Amino acid sequence: MIPPLLQAVKDLGYENPSPIQEQAIPLVLAGRDLMAGAQTGTGKTAAFALPTLQNLAPHASSSASPARHPIRVLVLTPTRELAVQVEESFRDYAKHMPLRTCIVYGGTDMNAQILALRKGVEILVATPGRLLDHVQNKTLMLNQVSVLILDEADRMLDMGFMPDIKRIIALLPPVRQNLLFSATFPDEIRKLTKTLLKNPAEVQIAARNATADSITHVVHPCAREKKRELLCHIIQSRGLKQVLVFTGTRIGANRLAHQLRANHIQVDAIHGDKTQSEREAALEAFKTGKTTVLVATDVASRGLDIESLPQVINFDIPHSPEDYVHRIGRTGRAGLTGEAISLVAPEDMEALAAIEKLINKKLERVMMPGFANVGTVATMVSGEHAGGGAGRSRSGSQRRPERERRPPQQKSQHPNPHQPATAPHSAPHHAAPKAAQKHHDPIFSKPYEPGTAAPVAAKTAAESSGGLGKRRERPVASLLGGLKRA
Repeated sequence: MIPPLLQAVKDLGYENPSPIQEQAIPLVLAGRDLMAGAQTGTGKTAAFALPTLQNLAPHASSSASPARHPIRVLVLTPTRELAVQVEESFRDYAKHMPLRTCIVYGGTDMNAQILALRKGVEILVATPGRLLDHVQNKTLMLNQVSVLILDEADRMLDMGFMPDIKRIIALLPPVRQNLLFSATFPDEIRKLTKTLLKNPAEVQIAARNATADSITHVVHPCAREKKRELLCHIIQSRGLKQVLVFTGTRIGANRLAHQLRANHIQVDAIHGDKTQSEREAALEAFKTGKTTVLVATDVASRGLDIESLPQVINFDIPHSPEDYVHRIGRTGRAGLTGEAISLVAPEDMEALAAIEKLINKKLERVMMPGFANVGTVATMVSGEHAGGGAGRSRSGSQRRPERERRPPQQKSQHPNPHQPATAPHSAPHHAAPKAAQKHHDPIFSKPYEPGTAAPVAAKTAAESSGGLGKRRERPVASLLGGLKRA
C-alpha cells in the first residue's frame, strides 16, 4: 500500500487485514475482474476500496478545475444506507489523497447532488434509480469510468434493479474493471457474471451463504398472536439496551414500534416510507443509545454498520433465506460475538426449514414458558399433539350445531313445495313495516298473496301442452314478417 493509504488505515485503528482483504486486494491491484463472497462484517468494503484508491493515485489532482476530476469509479448499491456507508469508507481511506467522492440516492433533493457533481468527483457511489435520474437530466457523464463495483449484487437483483443496472452498463466504456462483492451469490448472480465479468477471479472466504461462527442462533417457538408480548418480555427481562428488530412489512414495522412504545420501550422505526432525514435521525439515535430498539424492514439488512451490536431479533421470519444471512450479519461484526433471535410461529416453519438448509445448520429451539400454549406450537419442539388444539375444536363443535339446526326446522315446516311458504313473512316481522314506510310501490309493498300464483302455474302448464307448437310459431313468424292475423 502507498503511504497515504497506510496512514489512513492506521488512523482508523486497523492493524491486520481480514481474509477477504488478503485475497481480494492483490487481485484488484492487478486489474483483474473479481467476484468475491464473504460473510457480512468481514471487511468487504475495504477489500475493494483500498486497492481501487491505490490504482487511482496516478490520476489524483489538487486542481480546482472540474475537468481534472472526472468520474473514474462507479459504485452501485441497493439501498441508501449501504451507499452512505460505502461513501464514508472511501472518504476516510482517501482523506490524505486529493481525490473527491460523491453520493447520489433517492429521497433527497437533487440540487445539492448536482452542485457536488459540478465540482468534479473521481468516486461516485449511487443507487441505480437516482443515478439514471441524473443521466436523464445530463448532470453527470460516465464516459471515463474505469472501474465498476457492484456491492450486494444479489440484493439489487431481489429489488428489481437488474434492468436499471443493464441500462447503466450500456453507458459505460467497454474497457473497464468489474468487481462484484456480496455475502451471498445466488445462481441468478452467477449467470449475470458470465455476461458482465471478463475472465474473473473468484474469492470465496467461507462456505457459500455461511454465517459467522461468532453468532449464536436461537429460535423461540411462539403463537403468532403472542409474538409482541414475547418480544417485550425478552427485551425487558434481559435488560437489553441495543436491539435491532426485523419485520416483514413497513406497516408491520410502524405497528410494532407503536405497540412497544405502549410498553414503555424506547423505540423507533426505519423503512422505505421514511424520508432519508428521518431514517438518518432514527439510525443516529439508535447508534448513540437514545433509543433501545430499532424496528426495521429489510432495507436495514444491508449496509448498517453498527459498532458492537449485540442482538438481532427476527420478529417476522424472512421469506428469502438469504435475507436471514444478511439480517443477522448486522451483529457479530469484526470478530465480536452476537446473538440472532427468531420468533417462529407454526406457519413460519417452512421458511425456517429453508433457512436451516441454506446455512447448513440446525437452529436451537428454546420454548419460553407461557408463550407457546397453542398445540401446534408445542409440536414444533416435542413433535406431540397438545391439548390446546383439542380445546378449540370442542368449543367450535359446541357453536356449530346452533347454526346447523335452523335450516332443517324451516324445511320441516313446509315439506310440500307447492304450498305457500310462510317463513319469509314470519322471519322479518320487524323489517316489513320499515320497508313499507320507506317504499310505497304498489307492487313491491303489496302483501304476498298465495292464491295468485296458482292460475299462473296452471296457465304455464297449459302452454306446455299440445298447442305449444302453434303458439311458438306466431311470434317467430311475426318477426320475419309472416303470419298475418285473421
